[in-house]
Amino acid sequence: MQIEYIKSLFLKHKETSLFNRYITNKDIEPLLGNLSKCAVVEIIGKSVLNDSIYGLKIGNGKKRVLMWSQMHGNESTTTKALFDLLNSLLDDDEKLKYILDACTLYIIPILNPDGAKAYTRINANQVDLNRDAQDLSQPESKVLKSVFKTFKPHFCYNLHGQRTIFSAGSTNKLATVSFLAPAQDEACTITPNRKIAMELIGVMNETLQDVIPNQIGVYDDAFNLNCVGDTFQSENVPTILFEAGHYPNDYERENTRELIYMSYISSLDYISKTDIKGDNFEAYLKIPENDKCFLDVIIRNAKIDETLVDIGIQYQEKLVDNKVEFIPKVVKTQKLEKLFGHREIDASGFEVFNSDGQLLEKDHENVFVILNNEKISLLPK
Repeated sequence: MQIEYIKSLFLKHKETSLFNRYITNKDIEPLLGNLSKCAVVEIIGKSVLNDSIYGLKIGNGKKRVLMWSQMHGNESTTTKALFDLLNSLLDDDEKLKYILDACTLYIIPILNPDGAKAYTRINANQVDLNRDAQDLSQPESKVLKSVFKTFKPHFCYNLHGQRTIFSAGSTNKLATVSFLAPAQDEACTITPNRKIAMELIGVMNETLQDVIPNQIGVYDDAFNLNCVGDTFQSENVPTILFEAGHYPNDYERENTRELIYMSYISSLDYISKTDIKGDNFEAYLKIPENDKCFLDVIIRNAKIDETLVDIGIQYQEKLVDNKVEFIPKVVKTQKLEKLFGHREIDASGFEVFNSDGQLLEKDHENVFVILNNEKISLLPK
Protein backbone atom coordinates (compact mmCIF):
# COMPACT_ATOMS: atom_id res chain seq x y z
CA MET A 1 0.00 0.00 0.00
CA GLN A 2 1.42 3.37 -1.02
CA ILE A 3 2.39 5.67 1.84
CA GLU A 4 0.80 8.71 0.19
CA TYR A 5 -2.52 6.89 0.05
CA ILE A 6 -2.30 6.03 3.76
CA LYS A 7 -1.52 9.68 4.54
CA SER A 8 -4.55 10.81 2.57
CA LEU A 9 -6.73 8.34 4.47
CA PHE A 10 -5.49 9.71 7.78
CA LEU A 11 -6.14 13.33 6.83
CA LYS A 12 -9.65 12.46 5.74
CA HIS A 13 -10.57 10.27 8.69
CA LYS A 14 -8.70 11.72 11.66
CA GLU A 15 -11.12 11.86 14.59
CA THR A 16 -10.88 15.55 15.40
CA SER A 17 -12.85 15.29 18.65
CA LEU A 18 -9.90 13.41 20.17
CA PHE A 19 -6.77 15.47 20.72
CA ASN A 20 -4.02 16.14 23.25
CA ARG A 21 -2.88 13.52 25.76
CA TYR A 22 -5.83 13.26 28.14
CA ILE A 23 -8.32 10.75 26.73
CA THR A 24 -10.98 9.14 28.94
CA ASN A 25 -14.27 7.27 28.61
CA LYS A 26 -16.02 10.64 28.57
CA ASP A 27 -14.23 11.44 25.31
CA ILE A 28 -14.89 8.15 23.53
CA GLU A 29 -18.44 7.36 24.65
CA PRO A 30 -20.12 9.72 22.12
CA LEU A 31 -18.00 8.14 19.38
CA LEU A 32 -18.94 4.63 20.49
CA GLY A 33 -22.59 5.67 20.40
CA ASN A 34 -22.22 6.69 16.77
CA LEU A 35 -20.28 3.54 15.91
CA SER A 36 -23.01 1.32 17.33
CA LYS A 37 -24.88 1.80 14.03
CA CYS A 38 -22.21 -0.09 12.10
CA ALA A 39 -20.29 -2.08 14.72
CA VAL A 40 -21.03 -4.31 17.68
CA VAL A 41 -20.39 -2.12 20.74
CA GLU A 42 -20.73 -3.63 24.19
CA ILE A 43 -19.75 -3.18 27.81
CA ILE A 44 -17.45 -6.11 28.53
CA GLY A 45 -16.75 -5.39 32.18
CA LYS A 46 -16.25 -2.83 34.90
CA SER A 47 -13.13 -1.24 36.36
CA VAL A 48 -12.17 -1.12 40.04
CA LEU A 49 -14.17 2.11 40.38
CA ASN A 50 -17.09 0.62 38.41
CA ASP A 51 -16.44 2.51 35.18
CA SER A 52 -17.35 0.75 31.94
CA ILE A 53 -14.82 -1.12 29.84
CA TYR A 54 -15.99 -1.11 26.23
CA GLY A 55 -15.35 -3.52 23.42
CA LEU A 56 -16.32 -3.24 19.79
CA LYS A 57 -16.22 -5.65 16.89
CA ILE A 58 -16.11 -4.92 13.18
CA GLY A 59 -15.56 -7.08 10.13
CA ASN A 60 -16.62 -10.61 9.24
CA GLY A 61 -13.39 -12.17 8.07
CA LYS A 62 -11.79 -15.38 9.29
CA LYS A 63 -8.59 -13.72 10.52
CA ARG A 64 -9.24 -12.43 14.03
CA VAL A 65 -7.24 -9.48 15.39
CA LEU A 66 -7.52 -8.38 19.04
CA MET A 67 -6.38 -4.82 19.81
CA TRP A 68 -6.37 -3.14 23.23
CA SER A 69 -5.20 0.32 24.26
CA GLN A 70 -4.68 2.31 27.45
CA MET A 71 -3.83 -0.68 29.57
CA HIS A 72 -1.67 2.07 31.04
CA GLY A 73 -4.13 4.91 31.50
CA ASN A 74 -1.73 7.71 30.55
CA GLU A 75 -0.80 6.19 27.17
CA SER A 76 -3.50 7.53 24.87
CA THR A 77 -1.85 8.02 21.46
CA THR A 78 -2.76 4.54 20.25
CA THR A 79 -6.37 5.13 21.36
CA LYS A 80 -6.66 8.24 19.20
CA ALA A 81 -5.26 6.31 16.25
CA LEU A 82 -7.77 3.48 16.82
CA PHE A 83 -10.67 5.85 16.21
CA ASP A 84 -8.94 7.23 13.12
CA LEU A 85 -8.68 3.62 11.95
CA LEU A 86 -12.33 2.89 12.71
CA ASN A 87 -13.43 5.97 10.76
CA SER A 88 -11.41 4.75 7.79
CA LEU A 89 -12.52 1.13 7.79
CA LEU A 90 -16.20 1.95 8.24
CA ASP A 91 -16.32 4.51 5.41
CA ASP A 92 -18.14 2.78 2.56
CA ASP A 93 -16.59 5.20 0.08
CA GLU A 94 -13.07 3.93 0.78
CA LYS A 95 -11.45 0.92 -0.86
CA LEU A 96 -10.77 -0.81 2.45
CA LYS A 97 -13.69 -3.22 2.51
CA TYR A 98 -11.30 -6.08 1.71
CA ILE A 99 -9.76 -5.70 5.20
CA LEU A 100 -13.12 -6.26 6.90
CA ASP A 101 -13.91 -9.09 4.48
CA ALA A 102 -10.68 -10.83 5.44
CA CYS A 103 -10.49 -9.85 9.12
CA THR A 104 -12.62 -9.49 12.20
CA LEU A 105 -11.28 -6.88 14.62
CA TYR A 106 -12.10 -6.78 18.31
CA ILE A 107 -11.01 -3.50 19.87
CA ILE A 108 -10.84 -2.45 23.52
CA PRO A 109 -10.14 1.29 23.25
CA ILE A 110 -9.55 1.94 26.99
CA LEU A 111 -8.83 -1.13 29.13
CA ASN A 112 -7.96 0.95 32.22
CA PRO A 113 -10.61 3.71 32.45
CA ASP A 114 -9.73 4.57 36.07
CA GLY A 115 -6.09 5.07 35.17
CA ALA A 116 -7.13 7.08 32.11
CA LYS A 117 -9.27 9.40 34.23
CA ALA A 118 -6.50 9.89 36.81
CA TYR A 119 -3.84 10.04 34.07
CA THR A 120 -1.76 7.31 35.67
CA ARG A 121 -0.04 4.20 34.41
CA ILE A 122 -1.63 2.02 37.10
CA ASN A 123 -5.24 1.18 37.89
CA ALA A 124 -7.22 2.35 40.93
CA ASN A 125 -5.71 -0.44 43.06
CA GLN A 126 -2.22 0.83 42.22
CA VAL A 127 -1.53 -2.23 40.06
CA ASP A 128 0.29 -2.22 36.72
CA LEU A 129 -2.06 -4.30 34.57
CA ASN A 130 0.84 -5.24 32.33
CA ARG A 131 2.36 -7.17 35.23
CA ASP A 132 -0.87 -8.94 36.16
CA ALA A 133 -1.16 -11.44 33.32
CA GLN A 134 -0.61 -14.46 35.54
CA ASP A 135 -2.21 -13.43 38.82
CA LEU A 136 -5.24 -11.83 37.14
CA SER A 137 -5.81 -10.02 40.42
CA GLN A 138 -7.59 -7.04 38.84
CA PRO A 139 -11.01 -6.79 37.16
CA GLU A 140 -9.48 -5.13 34.09
CA SER A 141 -6.99 -8.00 33.68
CA LYS A 142 -9.81 -10.53 33.90
CA VAL A 143 -11.78 -8.67 31.24
CA LEU A 144 -8.89 -8.80 28.78
CA LYS A 145 -8.20 -12.48 29.44
CA SER A 146 -11.89 -13.30 29.02
CA VAL A 147 -11.99 -11.57 25.63
CA PHE A 148 -8.78 -13.36 24.64
CA LYS A 149 -10.34 -16.73 25.47
CA THR A 150 -13.71 -16.13 23.81
CA PHE A 151 -12.55 -14.22 20.71
CA LYS A 152 -9.64 -16.62 20.08
CA PRO A 153 -7.50 -14.13 18.14
CA HIS A 154 -4.97 -15.06 15.49
CA PHE A 155 -3.09 -11.80 16.15
CA CYS A 156 -2.83 -9.55 19.21
CA TYR A 157 -1.94 -5.84 19.17
CA ASN A 158 -0.80 -4.63 22.60
CA LEU A 159 -0.93 -0.83 22.29
CA HIS A 160 1.18 1.45 24.48
CA GLY A 161 3.06 4.76 24.66
CA GLN A 162 6.70 5.29 25.60
CA ARG A 163 8.62 8.12 27.23
CA THR A 164 10.68 10.74 25.41
CA ILE A 165 13.96 9.21 26.62
CA PHE A 166 14.17 6.42 24.05
CA SER A 167 16.50 6.32 21.07
CA ALA A 168 16.78 3.91 18.15
CA GLY A 169 20.04 2.31 19.19
CA SER A 170 22.76 4.22 21.02
CA THR A 171 22.39 7.17 18.66
CA ASN A 172 20.91 10.65 18.42
CA LYS A 173 17.96 9.20 16.48
CA LEU A 174 14.63 9.17 18.31
CA ALA A 175 12.68 5.95 18.72
CA THR A 176 9.50 7.64 17.59
CA VAL A 177 7.79 4.28 17.19
CA SER A 178 8.94 1.04 18.76
CA PHE A 179 7.79 -2.54 18.44
CA LEU A 180 8.41 -5.89 20.06
CA ALA A 181 7.61 -9.48 19.25
CA PRO A 182 7.64 -10.63 22.90
CA ALA A 183 9.49 -13.74 23.98
CA GLN A 184 7.52 -16.77 25.07
CA ASP A 185 10.21 -18.57 27.02
CA GLU A 186 13.26 -17.79 29.14
CA ALA A 187 15.61 -18.54 26.26
CA CYS A 188 13.82 -15.97 24.04
CA THR A 189 13.51 -18.63 21.35
CA ILE A 190 12.45 -17.38 17.93
CA THR A 191 9.40 -19.60 17.74
CA PRO A 192 7.07 -19.98 14.74
CA ASN A 193 4.46 -17.56 16.11
CA ARG A 194 7.16 -15.04 17.10
CA LYS A 195 8.36 -15.22 13.50
CA ILE A 196 4.87 -14.26 12.34
CA ALA A 197 4.86 -11.26 14.70
CA MET A 198 8.37 -10.34 13.55
CA GLU A 199 7.33 -10.51 9.90
CA LEU A 200 4.43 -8.14 10.55
CA ILE A 201 6.70 -5.72 12.40
CA GLY A 202 9.09 -5.84 9.45
CA VAL A 203 6.25 -4.74 7.18
CA MET A 204 5.34 -1.82 9.44
CA ASN A 205 9.00 -0.85 9.77
CA GLU A 206 9.37 -0.75 5.99
CA THR A 207 6.35 1.55 5.74
CA LEU A 208 7.53 3.90 8.47
CA GLN A 209 11.11 4.12 7.22
CA ASP A 210 9.79 6.18 4.31
CA VAL A 211 8.49 8.77 6.78
CA ILE A 212 10.82 8.60 9.81
CA PRO A 213 14.02 6.95 8.58
CA ASN A 214 16.14 5.39 11.35
CA GLN A 215 13.59 6.36 14.01
CA ILE A 216 12.08 2.93 14.70
CA GLY A 217 13.33 0.70 17.51
CA VAL A 218 12.59 -2.61 19.17
CA TYR A 219 12.42 -3.34 22.86
CA ASP A 220 14.62 -5.77 24.71
CA ASP A 221 12.83 -9.12 24.58
CA ALA A 222 13.75 -10.30 28.08
CA PHE A 223 11.05 -12.77 29.09
CA ASN A 224 8.54 -11.94 31.82
CA LEU A 225 5.50 -14.18 31.94
CA ASN A 226 3.71 -11.64 34.15
CA CYS A 227 3.52 -9.33 31.13
CA VAL A 228 0.45 -9.69 28.96
CA GLY A 229 2.34 -9.84 25.67
CA ASP A 230 4.65 -12.59 26.88
CA THR A 231 1.67 -14.55 28.22
CA PHE A 232 -0.33 -14.33 25.01
CA GLN A 233 2.76 -15.16 22.96
CA SER A 234 3.35 -18.17 25.21
CA GLU A 235 -0.16 -19.32 24.32
CA ASN A 236 0.99 -19.40 20.69
CA VAL A 237 -0.83 -16.30 19.47
CA PRO A 238 1.43 -13.93 17.49
CA THR A 239 1.52 -10.79 19.61
CA ILE A 240 2.95 -7.37 18.81
CA LEU A 241 3.78 -4.60 21.27
CA PHE A 242 3.29 -1.11 19.79
CA GLU A 243 4.95 1.84 21.53
CA ALA A 244 4.00 5.38 20.47
CA GLY A 245 7.00 7.59 21.21
CA HIS A 246 8.27 11.12 20.70
CA TYR A 247 8.44 13.08 17.47
CA PRO A 248 10.32 16.42 17.50
CA ASN A 249 8.25 19.17 19.20
CA ASP A 250 5.25 16.85 19.35
CA TYR A 251 4.51 16.54 23.06
CA GLU A 252 0.80 16.14 22.31
CA ARG A 253 1.71 13.10 20.15
CA GLU A 254 -0.32 14.17 17.14
CA ASN A 255 2.44 13.39 14.61
CA THR A 256 3.08 10.07 16.32
CA ARG A 257 -0.64 9.36 16.17
CA GLU A 258 -0.44 9.44 12.37
CA LEU A 259 2.56 7.09 12.40
CA ILE A 260 0.69 4.59 14.58
CA TYR A 261 -2.26 4.85 12.19
CA MET A 262 0.10 4.06 9.31
CA SER A 263 1.27 1.01 11.24
CA TYR A 264 -2.30 -0.18 11.78
CA ILE A 265 -3.26 0.22 8.13
CA SER A 266 -0.11 -1.32 6.65
CA SER A 267 -0.21 -4.33 8.99
CA LEU A 268 -3.92 -5.02 8.51
CA ASP A 269 -3.47 -4.69 4.75
CA TYR A 270 -0.72 -7.30 4.94
CA ILE A 271 -2.72 -9.65 7.17
CA SER A 272 -5.68 -9.38 4.79
CA LYS A 273 -3.69 -10.20 1.68
CA THR A 274 -1.07 -12.63 2.99
CA ASP A 275 -0.96 -16.10 4.46
CA ILE A 276 1.75 -15.17 6.93
CA LYS A 277 4.10 -18.02 7.75
CA GLY A 278 6.92 -16.07 9.37
CA ASP A 279 9.36 -16.83 6.55
CA ASN A 280 10.28 -13.15 6.24
CA PHE A 281 11.05 -12.56 9.91
CA GLU A 282 14.71 -11.59 9.48
CA ALA A 283 13.97 -7.94 8.60
CA TYR A 284 12.88 -7.55 12.23
CA LEU A 285 16.32 -8.57 13.45
CA LYS A 286 17.88 -5.58 11.67
CA ILE A 287 15.84 -2.98 13.61
CA PRO A 288 18.03 -1.39 16.32
CA GLU A 289 17.23 -2.05 19.95
CA ASN A 290 15.98 0.86 22.03
CA ASP A 291 18.43 2.74 24.22
CA LYS A 292 17.84 5.68 26.58
CA CYS A 293 19.89 8.47 25.02
CA PHE A 294 17.53 11.46 25.28
CA LEU A 295 16.41 14.05 27.80
CA ASP A 296 13.82 16.72 27.12
CA VAL A 297 16.22 19.64 27.68
CA ILE A 298 19.97 19.76 28.18
CA ILE A 299 21.69 22.98 29.23
CA ARG A 300 25.30 22.52 28.11
CA ASN A 301 28.42 24.04 29.64
CA ALA A 302 26.85 25.46 32.78
CA LYS A 303 29.12 26.56 35.62
CA ILE A 304 28.52 24.95 39.00
CA ASP A 305 31.20 25.30 41.73
CA GLU A 306 33.71 26.56 39.14
CA THR A 307 33.18 23.39 37.07
CA LEU A 308 31.50 23.12 33.67
CA VAL A 309 28.71 20.57 33.66
CA ASP A 310 25.57 19.81 31.68
CA ILE A 311 22.15 20.11 33.28
CA GLY A 312 19.65 17.45 32.21
CA ILE A 313 15.94 18.23 32.46
CA GLN A 314 13.03 15.83 32.07
CA TYR A 315 9.39 16.84 31.87
CA GLN A 316 7.06 15.49 34.54
CA GLU A 317 3.56 14.96 33.17
CA LYS A 318 0.90 16.24 35.58
CA LEU A 319 -2.84 16.44 35.22
CA VAL A 320 -4.03 19.95 36.10
CA ASP A 321 -7.68 20.91 35.57
CA ASN A 322 -8.19 18.04 33.12
CA LYS A 323 -5.18 19.05 31.05
CA VAL A 324 -1.75 17.46 30.96
CA GLU A 325 0.99 19.93 31.79
CA PHE A 326 4.70 19.32 31.32
CA ILE A 327 6.74 20.44 34.32
CA PRO A 328 10.53 20.69 33.81
CA LYS A 329 12.56 18.90 36.50
CA VAL A 330 16.35 18.75 36.86
CA VAL A 331 17.36 15.08 36.80
CA LYS A 332 21.12 15.26 36.12
CA THR A 333 23.97 17.72 36.77
CA GLN A 334 27.08 16.20 35.18
CA LYS A 335 28.76 15.89 31.83
CA LEU A 336 26.28 14.28 29.46
CA GLU A 337 28.38 13.53 26.40
CA LYS A 338 26.44 10.37 25.54
CA LEU A 339 23.01 11.95 25.94
CA PHE A 340 21.07 14.24 23.61
CA GLY A 341 18.41 16.85 24.34
CA HIS A 342 15.24 17.29 22.36
CA ARG A 343 16.14 20.90 23.02
CA GLU A 344 19.66 22.06 23.86
CA ILE A 345 20.76 25.38 25.36
CA ASP A 346 24.40 26.50 25.53
CA ALA A 347 25.17 28.22 28.84
CA SER A 348 28.63 29.21 27.52
CA GLY A 349 30.19 28.88 30.94
CA PHE A 350 27.66 31.03 32.81
CA GLU A 351 25.87 30.00 35.96
CA VAL A 352 22.20 29.04 35.62
CA PHE A 353 19.70 30.26 38.21
CA ASN A 354 16.10 29.46 39.07
CA SER A 355 13.30 31.98 39.58
CA ASP A 356 14.50 32.63 43.15
CA GLY A 357 18.00 33.49 42.00
CA GLN A 358 19.44 30.21 43.30
CA LEU A 359 21.65 27.85 41.30
CA LEU A 360 19.74 24.98 39.74
CA GLU A 361 19.67 21.85 41.87
CA LYS A 362 18.91 18.24 41.06
CA ASP A 363 15.32 17.09 41.65
CA HIS A 364 13.98 20.66 41.63
CA GLU A 365 11.25 21.80 39.23
CA ASN A 366 11.80 24.98 37.23
CA VAL A 367 9.45 26.45 34.65
CA PHE A 368 12.13 28.88 33.54
CA VAL A 369 15.80 29.66 34.22
CA ILE A 370 17.89 32.80 34.25
CA LEU A 371 21.02 32.58 32.11
CA ASN A 372 23.32 35.58 31.64
CA ASN A 373 20.51 37.85 32.92
CA GLU A 374 18.08 36.41 30.36
CA LYS A 375 14.88 34.62 31.37
CA ILE A 376 14.47 31.42 29.35
CA SER A 377 11.36 29.24 29.46
CA LEU A 378 11.96 25.49 29.73
CA LEU A 379 8.42 24.56 28.73
CA PRO A 380 7.77 22.73 25.42
CA LYS A 381 7.56 25.09 22.51
